[in-house]
Amino acid sequence: MTEHELIAGCVRQDRACQEALYKRFYGKMMGVCMRYAKDRDEAKDMLQEGLIKVFTTIKHFAGKGSFEGWVRRIVVNTAVDHLRRNKHQYMIVSTVVAREGDIPDQPEEVEEDNLLAQLSEAQILEVVQQLSPAYRTVFNLYVIENFSHKEISEQLGISEGTSKSNLAKARFQLKKNLYNKIKTADEKRTATR
Repeated sequence: MTEHELIAGCVRQDRACQEALYKRFYGKMMGVCMRYAKDRDEAKDMLQEGLIKVFTTIKHFAGKGSFEGWVRRIVVNTAVDHLRRNKHQYMIVSTVVAREGDIPDQPEEVEEDNLLAQLSEAQILEVVQQLSPAYRTVFNLYVIENFSHKEISEQLGISEGTSKSNLAKARFQLKKNLYNKIKTADEKRTATR
């Protein structure tokens, strides 16, 4: 089934086409949601809600640009909306604007590329999920989704300075967590010898 046929079928609310779209995008979009969620159950909730929005708004897809990109944008916006709605439960956004000396120095001996090369995709995802929801959300929106700090501030209802500060702190925390994960793995390997 071509993408055009799939979209047309979903507009008609054809169950077979909806199931095909679900199967086609489930894996990739679950990966997107996992980067925003604290765990797999929350990611499933985000994905379910996102795909429902895709099905209910698919008639508005104008055919401009990538259909997958359109689906991804809906899923990302749904994940962010989910976090915003549940903000009172666990999302603490730093209100401190990034200033000189506000962000701790990053260890110079630790290079991100070297750390990433030593870990699997699942291990990297686990480290990203260890970030606070505020840091994780800003990091994903800026680094993965290519949002500007202005767009992030509008999306999350925070200042651009807070967005910049949270991104810097997220990068520092990621580097630290990656380093600790590798160090722990090395210590375990050494202990079993």
